Amino acid sequence: MAVIGIMSAMHEELAAVLAVMPDEQCVRVAGRDFWVGHWQGHEVVAVLSRIGKVAAATTATVLLERFKMDALVFTGAAGGLSAEAQVGDVVVASGFLQHDMDASPLFPKHEVPLYGRSRFDTDPALSHALAAAAAQVLSDPARHLGAQAIADFHLHAPRVHQGLIVSGDRFVSTTAESQVLRRSLPEALAVEMEGAAVAQVCLDYGMPFAAVRTVSDRADDDAHIDFNRFIRDVASRYSLAILSQWLMHR
Repeated sequence: MAVIGIMSAMHEELAAVLAVMPDEQCVRVAGRDFWVGHWQGHEVVAVLSRIGKVAAATTATVLLERFKMDALVFTGAAGGLSAEAQVGDVVVASGFLQHDMDASPLFPKHEVPLYGRSRFDTDPALSHALAAAAAQVLSDPARHLGAQAIADFHLHAPRVHQGLIVSGDRFVSTTAESQVLRRSLPEALAVEMEGAAVAQVCLDYGMPFAAVRTVSDRADDDAHIDFNRFIRDVASRYSLAILSQWLMHR
C-alpha cells in the first residue's frame, strides 16, 4: 500500500482532509500534529505546513524523517502572477524558485548556494496525474463549490495550468510588488510562501513531490479581499476534490 504525505497550507484544508480519514491518529513531533490514517485505499500522513519557508521546511523534514512515504503532495492557495492564472484557476507546479533568494555577487540571483540551481522541479508523473485530477474537478465546479460560491467569486470557467511557482517570505499583496516579480520572473504563474522550501527538502531526500495551488487573488492591491472566505468556500473544497480524485485512480 502506497503511503502518501499531504501538506496543507491552511487549517481549513487540513480539516477537510481529516474529515474524510475515518481512522486518523495524531502523532505530535516538533510541536506539529501529524495525522496518520487512510483515504481512498492509501495510507496518508497529513500535516499543516505552517506559514513561510522555514516552518514549511521544518515540517517537511520531520515528515520525511519520521514517516516512511512514497510521495509528498502540497496543497494550498497562491496569488496569480501570469495573466493566465486568474482567480479560481488551479496551478500544478512543474517547479519552484525562491524569488527572495539573492546571494549575489557570490552566486547568481535566485540560485541556492551550493546547489548550483535556482529551480527545483517537481516529479513529472505525479504532477501530470494531479493536473489530470484537477482538470476533472474543474470541469464541473458547481458540483464541488455550489452555485453561490461560483457566482460570488465569478468562477464560471476555471482552468488548470502547469508551470513555475515562486515562493518567498512575504505575502505579495500590492500591485507594485507583483509587477516587479512579473518583470524579473516572467515564467512564474503564481506566488506563495512555502513550496520552494519543501521542494528543496524533497530533493535532498529523493522524495517525489508535487504541489497544487488554487489562485485566490491576483497578488495585487485587492489580494486581502475575501481571502479567508475564498479559502473556506473554494480552495479547501478544490483541494479535497482534487486529492480524492487523484487517490481514487492512483
